[in-house]
Amino acid sequence: MNKKLIALALAGAFAAPVAMAQTANPVTLYGRVHLTFEHVEAKGGTTTKRTRVMDQASLLGVRGTEDLGGGLKAFFQLETGFAPDQFPTVGPTFNATGAASGTGFANRNSGVGLQGGWGSILMGRWDTPFKVATGAIDPFGDVTIAGITVANNDQANFDRRDGNVVQYWSPSWGGFAFRVQYQSTELKTAATNPYDTGFSVTFTRGPVYAFYTYEKHKNQSGGSANALPPGPVPFVSGNEEGNAAGGTWTIGNFRLGGNYQWYKKSDRTERESWLGNVIWTIGKSQLIYQYQQSEDGGLKTAATQPECDSHALAWQYNFSRRTFTQLIYTKTDNNAVANCGTVGGSMIPAGGTGTDPQGFSFGIRHIF
Repeated sequence: MNKKLIALALAGAFAAPVAMAQTANPVTLYGRVHLTFEHVEAKGGTTTKRTRVMDQASLLGVRGTEDLGGGLKAFFQLETGFAPDQFPTVGPTFNATGAASGTGFANRNSGVGLQGGWGSILMGRWDTPFKVATGAIDPFGDVTIAGITVANNDQANFDRRDGNVVQYWSPSWGGFAFRVQYQSTELKTAATNPYDTGFSVTFTRGPVYAFYTYEKHKNQSGGSANALPPGPVPFVSGNEEGNAAGGTWTIGNFRLGGNYQWYKKSDRTERESWLGNVIWTIGKSQLIYQYQQSEDGGLKTAATQPECDSHALAWQYNFSRRTFTQLIYTKTDNNAVANCGTVGGSMIPAGGTGTDPQGFSFGIRHIF
């Protein structure tokens, strides 16, 4: 009996500090489930109409911090995407460069870092400063058939989550803050040295949010150096650069937003795109309109340059801060050589160049 009591006392002595440490430095489980039921088609093409259930970046994650003293903290996050509308695959897959695809564990924003009064430094895989800054103005949260990548962010080419990165996030000084990213050159060869760099400057105070952001892809043309999912990697000797500026302004029950973007690529004409939106909040309901347009960006030798525009109208009902439903109608018009809405926004993945995608979507989102 005495041996049992001693064993229990020792177990309690060792367990108590662990429990206290977990209480002082909690680890949080969080997630999001977002699905849409859609009816879509691409007029002018051979693709038939489709009715489908689509995942909209559902995720599960765990994050936490540890107080290291002296105002310094360690933090981590491991975030995994999943598609609740489909049977899961077993384990990650890999592309020709050895990069894991988006089916493995912690395939979304994941990393470890230190933070203090001087800001935060992070290593891992994370959304680029360009994606974070521009996504803040999109009422559709960078997802659904009406999201920003239909015609902006270079149709998702500048909407990246890069791997093998180091990022610095500054604190806010009177509303101003900035982020800087450097990506290690792990795919370097004798001919190419592909990697991404970029930064953003933002101003957030009261009803105003404004930003400028820049991103450069070295030795790439529409690829994604070490991003996940990897996608195509047509590494070339040239480079591509993207710039964007814009913001939002809240006036009473209205929020107005917009941005202007321009892209320079070694083998293509300069591409320009615009976005404007308005959100009208009426109690728990929100009426949303978003317009996007893009011009040029084709090969310099092409006789005709791509042009497209897109309109989206939505009604969103917010049951709470965690749960909403959303009804969307959107329509995109492409000229003969444009493919807006068929990539990036993925309205009709097989719609093809010159088609005009349109569709209805009803979605439910819950976060926890």
